[in-house]
Amino acid sequence: MNPTTALAFALLALLLAGPVPAVLARATWPYRAPGAALVLWQAIAIAAVLSAFSSGLAIASELLVPGPDGRPTTAPLAEIDALGLPLWIVYVVVFAITLLIGAKLIFSIASVAVRTRRRRSRHRVLVDLLDRGEPHRSPNSNLRVLDAAEPIAYCLPGLRHRVVVSAGTLDSLGRDEITAILMHERSHLRSRHDLVIEAFTAVHEAFPKVVRSKSALGSVQLLVELLADDSAVKVTGPTPLARALVTCAGSSAPMGALAAGGPHTLTRIKRLSDTGKDVRVALAAYLASAAILVVPTIAVAVPWLVELQRLFQS
Repeated sequence: MNPTTALAFALLALLLAGPVPAVLARATWPYRAPGAALVLWQAIAIAAVLSAFSSGLAIASELLVPGPDGRPTTAPLAEIDALGLPLWIVYVVVFAITLLIGAKLIFSIASVAVRTRRRRSRHRVLVDLLDRGEPHRSPNSNLRVLDAAEPIAYCLPGLRHRVVVSAGTLDSLGRDEITAILMHERSHLRSRHDLVIEAFTAVHEAFPKVVRSKSALGSVQLLVELLADDSAVKVTGPTPLARALVTCAGSSAPMGALAAGGPHTLTRIKRLSDTGKDVRVALAAYLASAAILVVPTIAVAVPWLVELQRLFQS
């Protein structure tokens, strides 16, 4: 490990946190392979975090100067003698920043998780109280119907999940369209898309504003909707789902829920007219995901293994 390695990892982290997400967010191929695109987005996020930590660790390794017996030492005075006070201060500051980034990431993950679950818990109690009930509904059903004229459809993920629709939705849609919208929401619950969005929200909040990009979070939110759309299309076909999405396009949902409508509704409806998948594009995305994860991991692991070998042999 050396400062050049640290600089390379720092540049990689900056690229994966800003410019790369911005370019990928403008691409249209993810519409043909949303599952592979989602994996690629996750690989980019993980690689960005790993690269940021690797940069700090590369600098920290420079503090392990050889002691009198040849073994690496962490004695500050010996480090200052070997590196000089100005360079030692720079290395310590960079390492401290790395630790702060790690602490902020952990705090962000915990904060997003607690905040989101509190909101869902409160809203779940509310929809259970406002549920108008249906005589033919099973007692164990997680469906809740609100007595509202506005078309509404969303789900509340979690262990005690709920699918929430309004009376206006049931009155406005036909049987196939209701089936399509329910399959869409249950696909979110079954695949735990909420956990993916939570992870990206946490990473988005953890990175400094000057380097982070909203493109990643927005694109992931669209991709999970596309995946849920695909699940519904397998059951009802594209036409019922398209009609249901048009009806629920203006519906809103509480924070922490996944709504059927939203700002990407028009894009999703246009995509339903061409649901063909491109296997080659998906394969390329999976290979890119593997490369993005494997290359930085090897680049940081091999030098550390060499340093450990030298430590045990000295």
